Formats: sequence, structure tokens, C-alpha cells
Amino acid sequence: MSMETLPKPSGVIPDGIVSRTLRQVQSGWRSIVIAVPFVWLFIFFLAPFFIVAKISLAELAIASPPFSKMIEWTDGTIMTIRVVFDNFAYIFDDPLYARTYINSLKISIVSTFFCLLIGYPMAYGIVRSGPVAKRLLLFSIILPFWTSFLLRVYAWMGLLADQGTINGFLISMGIIDEPIRMLYTEFAVYIGIVYTYLPFMILPLYANMEKLDATLNEAAADLGSGPINTFFKITLPLTMPGVIAGSLLVFIPATGEYVIPDLLGGGNVQMIGRLLYNEFARNIDWPVACAVAIVLLMLLVLPMAIYQHYQGKASEGATGE
Repeated sequence: MSMETLPKPSGVIPDGIVSRTLRQVQSGWRSIVIAVPFVWLFIFFLAPFFIVAKISLAELAIASPPFSKMIEWTDGTIMTIRVVFDNFAYIFDDPLYARTYINSLKISIVSTFFCLLIGYPMAYGIVRSGPVAKRLLLFSIILPFWTSFLLRVYAWMGLLADQGTINGFLISMGIIDEPIRMLYTEFAVYIGIVYTYLPFMILPLYANMEKLDATLNEAAADLGSGPINTFFKITLPLTMPGVIAGSLLVFIPATGEYVIPDLLGGGNVQMIGRLLYNEFARNIDWPVACAVAIVLLMLLVLPMAIYQHYQGKASEGATGE
């Protein structure tokens, strides 16, 4: 008895069409998911960067906004493009800007060093602690983010003032006779930056140390290596990605910091963020301010790009071997 293949009822979609449709839908969603970060990057980084770069190549004008147009049309048919580099020449000619850039880099580098000096042993201690203590320590590191950044800086103003908590305690203990001037100095700015950005150093270090294999240190100890030698030969090289990530997370925002130098440093500590504010708000010189911002961006981006370039070459060399 022969079996006959029954025809499919009309109106039923073949399986091939369904699978192709599903693949197309999945491919479309995949493209959307991939495109979202690039759209975000364009809207919030590239577009503002091009706007700032355009203003930096304009001239100061008595207008609203206070700069000249880059593209002008004459008689509706002739397009004139006017680009000037006087703002950058003015920055490089005036020693005030060079001193401010150098001072900003100095403060950010020293602050990053102290964040690393304090944050590295703290991250190591958190990793080595027990499960309950580890949760409590991580909670204490993240807890300051629950309060306003501005309030925390104002709190340091109360602590460091001439009649503040620290000077009052030292005088009451008989350690000093007169208040020590701490507020409105570079010392106060260092304290504020290290306190504010220390979690940004600890958390990447902790994430990196958490993945380390503890048996490597045990093997080194079995082979006769001392704790110091083991740290410099094994632990430090393996945690270097966390060190670099934490250092960049501290160094980059600290270089352009405005609130901390303004509140804790007053007018005695000049950093590039305060200079930018003065050019924008007080001098109303947007082209020079944008030129200052572009130079600052180049100072921060170029070292990162060079590092990524050589890091990529090192990874390729290691893969080739």
C-alpha cells in the first residue's frame, strides 16, 4: 500500500520563509544594538567636539553667541570660509596658559600617585579579607557616592578652615598654638582630589586583584622567593592593567577639575578648569576658551592613544610568539 504525500493546507507559511524572516529580524536587532553605542558616541562626544573645535577657529565678536561665523554667503551664491588660528597662537604666546597647564598636570599626577599609594594596599586588603568583611569594605568605598559631591567638598572646607575641626582639635590637644593655614592652599586641593577620586583607583584594582591566582604566590614562596620579591616579580606585573585603568580614571578628570580647586584652593591655586570658567563666564571669550579646551583634550588623548598603540603591538607580539 503506497503512502501519498498530502499537500500542505493553503495559508500555511513554509518553514524556509519563517527561518529566513527570523534571521533577518535577529540581524536587524543585532545591527541596532551595535549601532546604539556609536550613535551615543557621536551625539555626546564627536558632535560637541566638532562644535568646540569650530568655535576655537572663530574670532571674538560682539554678538550672541560671541564669535564670528565660519561660513558666510555673499549675494546668496558665494560661500566664504573663514578660519583663524589666532586663539591657539595667543595661548602659546601667553605664559599664563603654559603655567596653568603645567600646574594642572603636576597636581593631577601627584594626586594620582597618592591615590595609587593609598588605593593599592586598600584594594589588596579588601581582596584578602573574608566574605562578610569584603562586602562591608566595598560598601564603605561606594557609600560616599550616595551623597552630593558638592556637599563632601564643603565638608572638607569646614575641616580645613583656620577655625575648623582639625585646627580646633590640634589646639585643644596642645600640639599647636596657632591655626595652621590649610584651606585655600595646594595642600587642600590635593586632599580634596585624593579623597574624591580614591574610589576610582580602588575599584579597578580590586576587580583586577580578585582574578589573580593565589597559587602563584604560594609557588613563589615554595621556591624561596621573599614577599617583596614576589610582589615586584608576580603581583605587581599581573595587576598592572588595574593600575593603569585606575590611574587614567583619576588622572583624566583631575586634570580638568574645577570645583575642588575653586572651593578648596580659592584664587591661590590656578588649574585649567578654573581658567576655562574665567574665559567663558567672566571674559566671555568663547573662542579662546574653546582653544584652551582643545589643547587640554590633546594633552589627555594623545598619551592614551600612544599607550593603546604600543599595548596593541605588545599583544600582537605575545600572540605571535
